[in-house]
Parts: sequence; C-alpha cells; structure tokens
Amino acid sequence: MLSANGVTIRFGKRVLFEDVNIKFAKGNCYGIIGANGAGKSTFLKVLSGEIEPSKGDVSLEKTERISVLKQDHFAFEEYTVLDTVIMGNKELYNIMKEKDEIYAKPDFSEEDGMKAAKLEEKFAELDGWNAEADAEKLLNDLGIIPEKHYKLMSELEAREKVKVLLAQSLFGNPDVLLLDEPTNDLDLKSINWLQEFLINFENTVIVVSHDRYFLNKVCTHIADVDFGKIKVYPGNYDFWYESSQLALRQMKEQNKKKEEKIKELQDFIARFSANASKSKQATSRKKTLEKIELDEIKPSNRKYPYVDFKPDREPGKEILQVKNISKTINGEKILNNISFTVKSNDKIAFLADNEIAKTVLFQIIAGEIEPDEGELIWGTTITKDYFPKDNNYLFESDENLTEWLRKYSKEPDETYVRGFLGRMLFSGDESLKKVNVLSGGEKVRCVLSKLMLSGANLLIFDEPTNHLDMESITSVNEGMTKFKGNILFTSHDHQLTQTVANRIIDIKDDKVIDREVTYNEYLGIE
Repeated sequence: MLSANGVTIRFGKRVLFEDVNIKFAKGNCYGIIGANGAGKSTFLKVLSGEIEPSKGDVSLEKTERISVLKQDHFAFEEYTVLDTVIMGNKELYNIMKEKDEIYAKPDFSEEDGMKAAKLEEKFAELDGWNAEADAEKLLNDLGIIPEKHYKLMSELEAREKVKVLLAQSLFGNPDVLLLDEPTNDLDLKSINWLQEFLINFENTVIVVSHDRYFLNKVCTHIADVDFGKIKVYPGNYDFWYESSQLALRQMKEQNKKKEEKIKELQDFIARFSANASKSKQATSRKKTLEKIELDEIKPSNRKYPYVDFKPDREPGKEILQVKNISKTINGEKILNNISFTVKSNDKIAFLADNEIAKTVLFQIIAGEIEPDEGELIWGTTITKDYFPKDNNYLFESDENLTEWLRKYSKEPDETYVRGFLGRMLFSGDESLKKVNVLSGGEKVRCVLSKLMLSGANLLIFDEPTNHLDMESITSVNEGMTKFKGNILFTSHDHQLTQTVANRIIDIKDDKVIDREVTYNEYLGIE
C-alpha cells in the first residue's frame, strides 16, 4: 500500500499543501483534482519519489512497484517501440539486457552460466517469457500497428509516441499506477479503451485529469487539492462536486443562523445590560454569545471565469449552407465534397478521422481560408465569430491585455474593458500584462472574452477547452449550453460535447455522417 504521511510541500514562503495523510488502497482509483497551480502534478511527483517533500514522507511496501506515465516524449528516441514499452518494468528490462549480453559473450564461462541461471530464474518470476506478447497486445489495443513495434521511437509521430508511453506505464501490472493527464492527445477509441482498462485494473490508480467524463467513469475516490490541504472523498467527480457544494452551502447556512443569533443576543445585551431587573439575563446571554463560533470558510484556490455569450440579434431561419466544399493542402485532400445545412437552434459537434479536417473546415467557414471548390451561403441575419485551435497569431503584438481587448469591444471605455477582464480572472495589474507573454490558458480566456464582446449569433469553436483548468472548462460548458444562437464546435471534452451538441456531423474519408442526436446516442452509450 502507498501512503503519504504528514506530507508538506513548500516553495519558499508559499505552501501548496501541508500535513497530508492519505492511504491509497488496492483496487481503488483516485482522481486528483484542484485549480491550476494547486499542486496536483507536484503531489504525483512526491508520490513517485521524483520530488522530496518539505516535511513528512511517502511509504510503499518493499515488494510493490510504482509505474509513472512519462511526460518527455523524446526520452526514448534511440530505443525500439517494443523495448520502450517493456522498460515500464525497469527490473525486467535490465535482466533481459543483461541476459542477452552474457549469452552473446564469445568466451562464455562457467561463472557466466551460473549468473545467467540466476537471471533466468528472476526473469521467470517477473513473467518475462510473456513480456513481448504483453507489450505487443498493449500497443495493438492502443492502435499502434505491428509493423511499427520494432521501429525506433524517433520514427513515430507525436500522437503515436503518446500511446507508446501510455503502454509503457501500464505494462507489467504495476502495483501503483500514477497517470498525469493520460487522455491528452489520445483519440476517442484509445480513451475508451483506457477507461475500460482502468475500470478493470485490480491495483491502485492515482490520476490527474481535466476530463470530467473520464474521472466519472474510472474514479472510485476524488482527492481534492484545495485550502492548503488534500481531502479524499468517496465516489466519482460528479459525486464530489455535489457533496462539496452541499457541504459549503450547509456551512454558509449554519454561519448565517449563528450570525442572526449573535445579532439577537447583542441587541438584548445592548438594551438590557443597564437594567437591574434584566441584568442576570443579559449576563447569561453574554456567556452564550462568547460560546458561539462561526465556522471558518477559507478562500478556495478555485476561480470560475464568467462566460456568457449573448447575441446582439436573434438569428433568422436561414443560417448557413455548406455546399460541396473541397480543400487540398500540401498535396493531401483534406476535405472532399463536404455539404450540410445549419438550421435554427443547431449546436453541431464535428468529428473526423483526420483531426486536420475539422480545423480546415472551420477556417473556411470563419473566412480565414478559401475552399478549392464549393461555396458557403449565409443567412442575411447571421454574424459569426471564431475560436481557433491555434490562437497564437492573435497575440503577436506588444499591446497589453486592456489595449488588445478594446479593439474588439463596442464599448471602448477602459474601465468597462478592465471590469470585463476582471470577470475573466485578470484582476488588477494583470490587465496590463503584455499579450505576447500570456500562458496558453490566459490566451484562451482572452479569445473567449473576444467572442463574448462580439455579439455574434453563430460561434465556431475549435477545441475551446485546451489549456483550461476544470473550473474554466465548467464555465465554458455552461456558457455554450446557455447560448441562444448557433454553435459549430469540436472538442475532446466528452461531457461538454454531450451536454452542448444536439447534432453530430462525422467527416469520414469517403462520406459525411449527419445525425440529429446527442453525442452519447451517436456513440451508442446509454
């Protein structure tokens, strides 16, 4: 069993969390959640031994093995794909290599034979004879075809490397599995496979993820990093959210009742403390007043931006016709004769085998590039705005945040713009930061602000939740759900897609599947 005992992490004067005591039991999956910067990934590094805690310790039974999902996609460039996976069990891999070196000796001695025999015994104990078959199965399940198993990692595409490193972390049935954002850059099929793998995994899993649907599917417990503590709740993410909100409401209600009682007692004491006949009662109430303590409600690390898209005018019946759109880029046919009609109240989620196809289609609809063939026919009442997947080109200036956003605001008053930025979590002097030094998440909040100020009645979103924390994702989800116009979007966030979309368009190489259903209905999920 893995346990954290009195663990505290400090960076200078800043305390991420202190005196954390958690036992991670076999058979459970723990989702680590918290605001950006709260210390989720740091806590995983403490558990893995990569970082020493400022105070306390982490203990693991000597016979147990921890496996960690590696984040450096270039760390194994000189190794074959199969070897990289088997390296997930370092002891087994080292024994394999040592055996091979001994057997390859031209002057194989008796001493070498005895050493090899011991290695063979340990190799068998670690199930080494099945290592290659097990590694190949993991790779096949994640969509890495057999022809690539003996290639060097340097020959693989970035998305394939992600899958190989995931297979590495899962290899060899580790006793404790530590996964930091395991669904990043995975396709839907691989995410679904990973969910089933973790649901059926019999040992301990500790995972950091911003994917709410994923956490709901796999987690038996939620470890919440907030208020300088880490508190474990039984249940999945939705259960944690409901129970934590209920507990906060109850605490506030109890404090409100106590405050009312305090005021009542104070009023009585003020009125009757000088009255001889009431002095005993006043003294009694003073004692009662001294015993009343308000529950301390510490400030949370969680901050929810205000995301609310309001169209300036209601869209008419004619929205958009996309007719026979085709586009070739660098000799590759990305879109081939794509047609569909956007109708009133449509919120359409786009899927595609080729990720680039969705982005190129959105760029054409947004007017950023022209199609090779086909046309767009817009309704006369429609105004549009676009959230690009790669938004860096919007921030190539020396402007500060306020100057940047004023360009998109119908109300140019600086006070108004800074107030708007404050609601998007850019408080005080943060509104004067240069836009060319913003983080990925900050840029996303800026582009969302631009869309909110546009008043457009058709919004195009290409992966709007990338770089966002759970709180911002929740706000975006709510904003898109409430929007009274049309939305065309693509997102890897399952819950957002399920709750926003009322229609699915799936772009295949040879056809377009267009169905007026929810995401789960399209996937056949009950």
